Amino acid sequence: MSIIDPLLQPLTLRGLTLPNRVVMAPMTRYRSPLGVPTPEMASYYARRAATGLGAILTEGVALPHYAAADHPDIPRLDGVDVLNGWKAVVDAVHDAGGVIIPQLWHQGPMWNVENVGTGTGNPMRPSGIWGPADGVISFRSEGREESLTSVPQMGDSDIADIIAAYALAARNAVALGVDGIAIHGAHGYLIDSFLWDYTNRRADQWGGDPARRAAFGAAVVRAIRAEIGQDMPIVLRFSQFKMQDYRAVLANTPDALGDLLGPLADAGVDLFDASQRYFDTPIFEGSNLNLAGWAKKLTGKASMTVGGVALDKAKGGAKHIDDSQQSVNNLPLLVERFERSEFDLVAVGRAILNDPDWFTKAKDGQPFLPFDPANLERLA
Repeated sequence: MSIIDPLLQPLTLRGLTLPNRVVMAPMTRYRSPLGVPTPEMASYYARRAATGLGAILTEGVALPHYAAADHPDIPRLDGVDVLNGWKAVVDAVHDAGGVIIPQLWHQGPMWNVENVGTGTGNPMRPSGIWGPADGVISFRSEGREESLTSVPQMGDSDIADIIAAYALAARNAVALGVDGIAIHGAHGYLIDSFLWDYTNRRADQWGGDPARRAAFGAAVVRAIRAEIGQDMPIVLRFSQFKMQDYRAVLANTPDALGDLLGPLADAGVDLFDASQRYFDTPIFEGSNLNLAGWAKKLTGKASMTVGGVALDKAKGGAKHIDDSQQSVNNLPLLVERFERSEFDLVAVGRAILNDPDWFTKAKDGQPFLPFDPANLERLA
């Protein structure tokens, strides 16, 4: 018997049954030249699927839109070579007995900020605003300085084109045989920039009160649901913090968070992927619930916690990623929260990048591999 035995029970989301509650979190790898997944990428995901994880959530996959991703090695979901590459990845995960769910991604205001960037044209920003000039960030300072100049706000045609791009990406993914669709709606990227009142100051149907700020994300969810049918689950990642400022919050109160998540749940989200730096951090005063706990309580939908599982991430600075962390067994604390029904799934990120056999060791009660940032650079 191991400490994580309570997590080794199945969970059904629509027509998909996961064998257990531990999922590989989505993590950008920059290992798909010109957007094309490689055989090495197929092996990377299959190796982790073979340990019996409940599901593989892939790294962010760029939509078929010019401003979706700012690095040429971020995988895409359009074009013959790209789709053939993804078919090999999907088949490899399935052959290993795994479940694979791609995460659809549009960087929105963060396009050409973290990286020097590719392509020409305006970044997609709801109100033309990037973010605060004094936010706590962990990317190149020049990127922020270059981004503070406002650009034209997204027009109706921009919004329609991107919703259509989400639908096309989902259609392509379903044709490859994936098991569900995940959406990146966090960290200051496109959907989150509509949700966040700092970057969304629109006075039309896409901005204003929380329901209207959630309208773009809800439209994306509905468009994807129309493509994938009623049996596949939709996962939506959201967060309080932003790449533009790690101190930023999406909502200051539970009621405000519920007003934002409610329309997304109503549109068809089945699982809220609640991204926070450390899973044991309470979000609002007067409650010990973490972000996933609040998502579940407010929407009645399943939720997934992520952040610092098997790492002492809480000791790091105010960043999303901190290479000073070390491996630690905080699974008893995690399981205690799970057994209180605070959340339904657990996503593990850097610990699984650090050690592909992490889940096997967790099940068997074996010690974890010491954390080494060099392991994160390898696609193995």
